Amino acid sequence: MLAGLDGLRFQHWQVDLRPDGVVVLSFDRADESVNTFGQDVLIELDALLERLAIDPPKGLVLRSAKERGFIAGADIREFAEFDRKGTIADSIRRGQQTFQRLAELPFPTVAAIHGFCMGGGTEISLACTYRVASNDPSTRIGLPEVKLGIYPGWGGSVRLPRLVSAPAAMDVMLTGRTLSAQAARAMGLVDDVVPPTELIDTAAALALAGTRRPFKQRFLGWFTNTWPVRQLLAPMLVKQVARKARKDHYPAPYALIETWRRSSGGIQALLKAEQKSVVKLAGTPTARNLTRVFFLQERLKGLGGKAPHDIARVHVVGAGVMGGDIAAWSAYKGFEVTLQDREQPFIDKAMARAQELFAKRVKDATKRPAVAARLVSDLDGQGIAQADLVIEAIIENADAKRALYATVEPRLKPEALLTTNTSSIPLVELRDHLARPAQFAGLHYFNPVALMPLVEIVQHDAMAAQTGQRLAAFCKAIDKLPVPVAGTPGFLVNRLLFPYMLEAATAYAEGVPGAVIDKAAVKFGMPMGPIELIDTVGLDVAYGVGQELAPFLGLSIPPALATPPEPGKRGKKDGQGLYAWEQTDKGSKPKKPEVPKDYTAPDDLEDRLILPLLNEAVAALHDGVVADADLLDAGVIFGTGYAPFRGGPIQTIRETGVDVVLGRLKALQERHGDRFAPRPGWDNPALRG
Repeated sequence: MLAGLDGLRFQHWQVDLRPDGVVVLSFDRADESVNTFGQDVLIELDALLERLAIDPPKGLVLRSAKERGFIAGADIREFAEFDRKGTIADSIRRGQQTFQRLAELPFPTVAAIHGFCMGGGTEISLACTYRVASNDPSTRIGLPEVKLGIYPGWGGSVRLPRLVSAPAAMDVMLTGRTLSAQAARAMGLVDDVVPPTELIDTAAALALAGTRRPFKQRFLGWFTNTWPVRQLLAPMLVKQVARKARKDHYPAPYALIETWRRSSGGIQALLKAEQKSVVKLAGTPTARNLTRVFFLQERLKGLGGKAPHDIARVHVVGAGVMGGDIAAWSAYKGFEVTLQDREQPFIDKAMARAQELFAKRVKDATKRPAVAARLVSDLDGQGIAQADLVIEAIIENADAKRALYATVEPRLKPEALLTTNTSSIPLVELRDHLARPAQFAGLHYFNPVALMPLVEIVQHDAMAAQTGQRLAAFCKAIDKLPVPVAGTPGFLVNRLLFPYMLEAATAYAEGVPGAVIDKAAVKFGMPMGPIELIDTVGLDVAYGVGQELAPFLGLSIPPALATPPEPGKRGKKDGQGLYAWEQTDKGSKPKKPEVPKDYTAPDDLEDRLILPLLNEAVAALHDGVVADADLLDAGVIFGTGYAPFRGGPIQTIRETGVDVVLGRLKALQERHGDRFAPRPGWDNPALRG
């Protein structure tokens, strides 16, 4: 037994023979903390499987030797490199061939899944005869390739529909969502779920004894992939996708559906169709930019480092929408939190919203009381003295904030950090009279806190480097992406958003319907239109930011934002703003007035909205608001939802061409005025990178 492996040395794989005749094949990629499929890994695995086919064991169990999960998927670094070299087709072909060799082995094979199992990890498990998963909460199974602008290309898009039925498989692949072990079993993706300690023995027993899947699963796996059913289901799937993503923005979901719809024949024909489609997608700007966004996200995650944040207790002052939600999120993520405001009713409203968050996020109802207990009402601010981190989230007024710091700072522990959630006020205006400015910083969250992944760590010249490091580590602990920014007005995200929103308000004041303005921005790729965004942020907040930023940027404010909103008309939070808002089962929704059928939008509307944002991005980079162009793009994508398929404002300029964008800006300047004049920094070499 295993004589065919004699004399072979493996760098990434360990082969062990159990007494029952089952081989345990352990994946342990050399010099990496997690398992990913590089080309050398696949080449080695292919050779190993070829030898096992010559001298078959009774069965094979595929497992990970890493503590941190099963397999994370393909090595995205290699993927990007192959794309640059034009050899992506060879990479995909090798993965398909290796996994098909596994599928054709003349003995049962079982994937023993513990921890994350993503992309290529799920695809290799699908090539096995059976799959067993651990019931550990860390076990998550998914095919997230659509988030990189492609879809599963190592046989996953062929095998999964035939295993779990086409509708269930498409739901997983089109959304990129991950499944718990129990959800995967209910779907038929895995055959058994057991405690981690029983995983290998259960997998070996399954290899020896086998199992028969329920008739309903087998029938649906066959029936939903027949030619007539594919022709009926495909248009329905396209309609579902079209509600969330435009084909010209995100072609991968549409290509997946179409390839599945029209492809027939044996496994090799199906794999060939998959390969051809995925290779074509990999060469699109969308795939390249989404891959770039993946690396930008990894860079932001890395800013948290490995140093401890030494924060256990958080005190939040200000129980409004932002402060209350920051407090609730911190408690949800495991911190002891006290929440203060000047009146108890404000705190009570925030506590009620927190309960809604916990009900949505904490699926196990028995654990909710413990989570809720971490958030404590604190009208008198008694938690300040015990806090390791204080977050101020009161009104956007520098005098009010300074007055608060004068009462809070003397009560802080020596090592405690004081931070502000200000959205636009320069920190040099807030640090006056602080005894410990080195431990003061901005910690700027975005609304809604539970959904927006970015937090700006706002710096100033008297801030200690250790303060920034601790705050970045804290952001990592609460699953947020930190980006360090200079403490100039508006910081990064609001500085870029303000000209965009201002121009939208200007067009609105000129009589362009709000729905038309919003439609133009969404067509470009923004997650929501700017008029709806103004209402969502709040007209009161937009007014406050405008008072700070308009003088700094030399811009005039249109009527909608020039004065504080009337009481009860601040936007979404009051149910009335530029739009009226109605409550639905999924939350508040704007009621946008009907646009007359004969109305024609201005032909330069998209440029009027987007180019001011790009123009300000160039100026912010020129002024050193962030360290480099990549951090700028990352901050704007994760802080605003700026069209990820475009790769960020600077990447948009690179792909469009500096001279082209400048020409369009100057045309707008001639037509609409000097607010479109090119800002300093257009000679930056980074714009042509």
